[in-house]
Amino acid sequence: MNTIISAENIVKSFGEGDEKRRVLDSVSLEICEGEFVSVMGPSGSGKSTLMFALSGMDSIDSGKVTFNGTDLAQAPANTLADIRRNKMGFVFQQPTMLKNLNILDNIILPAMRNKKKDREAILKKAAELMKRVGIAELSKRDITQVSGGQLQRAGICRALMNGPKLLFGDEPTGALNSQSSQEIMDIFAQINAEGTAIMLVTHDAKVAARTGRILFMRDGRIVSQLRLPPYKSAELEDRIEKVTAKMKEIGI
Repeated sequence: MNTIISAENIVKSFGEGDEKRRVLDSVSLEICEGEFVSVMGPSGSGKSTLMFALSGMDSIDSGKVTFNGTDLAQAPANTLADIRRNKMGFVFQQPTMLKNLNILDNIILPAMRNKKKDREAILKKAAELMKRVGIAELSKRDITQVSGGQLQRAGICRALMNGPKLLFGDEPTGALNSQSSQEIMDIFAQINAEGTAIMLVTHDAKVAARTGRILFMRDGRIVSQLRLPPYKSAELEDRIEKVTAKMKEIGI
């Protein structure tokens, strides 16, 4: 498989003087097209910072991040914005929706910024995505009139509107109950099976067990990884045991 994104010895620190702390400490990794990767580690290990660095949402102190052949650190601001808008997707623990827009309008908002697409095509794609994730009937609802799981589904639709090559998720199931979490992971699995690479940051072994490769972080470094065979629901408990055993082995 071709590499879609790579990091070479990236370093990121926060604070100044005696308060300065290295959050990413010479991290290197590659994610290939169509991979389903998760990142685990204790609070403060650098998981979310890594995601922000890889996506170009946050600058790095040193090192290199290359996305689809483009060095993100050297890319002009407009090129970086275009990559994030059209080639990356983002799903967060708490979807950031505009309160003055209904569910449909929130979903289509990123696509409406692309002047090459007409509104009819955008609405058609939004309708297809909403039907696919089971919220077609909620298009005119306000964001306060839906459940957390439904809002997260809307966030996934929004992230997919521009057909990203890589989807980032930062604790996307963290605020959901177990049933909603499972349903969201089923959606991610479908998206990945169709060829979209996914990287999820999570603290949940059950979520990580659904992915094909798990990166374990501690103190700003990737200290280990675990590869798992293609997912089968009947093997979930066994996969969770492997993840938790690995976490215990490396002390996280």
